[in-house]
Amino acid sequence: MIASYRDLEIYKRSFKMAMDIFWITRKFPKEEVYSLTSQIVRSSRSISANITEGWAKREYENVFKQHLIHALGSNSETENWLDFAFECNYLTKEDYQQLKDEINQVGKMLTKLHQNWKNYGK
Repeated sequence: MIASYRDLEIYKRSFKMAMDIFWITRKFPKEEVYSLTSQIVRSSRSISANITEGWAKREYENVFKQHLIHALGSNSETENWLDFAFECNYLTKEDYQQLKDEINQVGKMLTKLHQNWKNYGK
């Protein structure tokens, strides 16, 4: 039984991914602080935040599912900013690929939760 959003594997993975992105962006050039760095950190944090907010409202199917859709959008936005960071040579190929793989996995998990939300604790 899942008693809290913190019990959801998708929450744990998306939160960890956001923290990984946060720490990696600390190495970005200072001139990117108010543009690329803040954008990628915000969009990555928005994924787990939307899962959390949606979980609190899960009694209302459409509201819960809308938050999952927002989380999917933030996941895609994070991928876009990650592509920029890589093209600007702010990320190693290894870090880039690892984060891309995690973004893809998080996206799949969000889609599955959206499709099967009733199978999770109420």
